Amino acid sequence: MSTSADTWIAVGVTALGCYGVKLLGLSVPAGLLERPVVKRLAALVPIALLAALTALQTFGTTGLRLTVDARPAGLAAAAVALLLRAPFLVVVAAAVLVTAAVRAISGA
Repeated sequence: MSTSADTWIAVGVTALGCYGVKLLGLSVPAGLLERPVVKRLAALVPIALLAALTALQTFGTTGLRLTVDARPAGLAAAAVALLLRAPFLVVVAAAVLVTAAVRAISGA
């Protein structure tokens, strides 16, 4: 089987899985969703997952080693822009520009 066919099979299986998860979410009783613990979890879990993803993409490598390169500088620039309450596009632009500048200066 070719790689292209494998890719399309993976895309199809993923799409069906996402649709199934969505259907599963719609079938949860409303009384369960109204519980305070469930509401609190629903509010906090996406934040924790996004923070973990950001940390992994900023400091992670293919191995189990901590890597510090230009990406933490970009993350710091984004954090500063967020603290200054800059619009989202400015935050992204600050992170991109600082990361690119550090990479250009360091040659990495």
